[in-house]
Amino acid sequence: MNVYDHAHALARALKESPEYKNYMELKARVSENEELSASLNDFQQKQFQLQAQQMLGQEGDASMGEQIQNLMQILMRDPLAAQYLQAEFTFTLMFSDVYKIIQEAIKVGPDAE
Repeated sequence: MNVYDHAHALARALKESPEYKNYMELKARVSENEELSASLNDFQQKQFQLQAQQMLGQEGDASMGEQIQNLMQILMRDPLAAQYLQAEFTFTLMFSDVYKIIQEAIKVGPDAE
């Protein structure tokens, strides 16, 4: 089996994982609710902007941090939003772990020797 076959097998395993299936099911349910979907998109965009600023070494905007916290509190009151955010976090964590395993195995990136 060549590297590409393994990559396709890994992709299939990720897509068939309970974490991915749960995330996609909840994502579909969220997309049916335009207001909730818009609120989640706004929350995620603000979160991404703040993370991007921090990665560039810029100090985060305190008001944006407060907005993110406020949006998170509002979203967590909605059971579907809370489930979706948890499922997204769980899948993203699993995906990140898989990436780290691959990265450590081939020693690439800034920590490589």
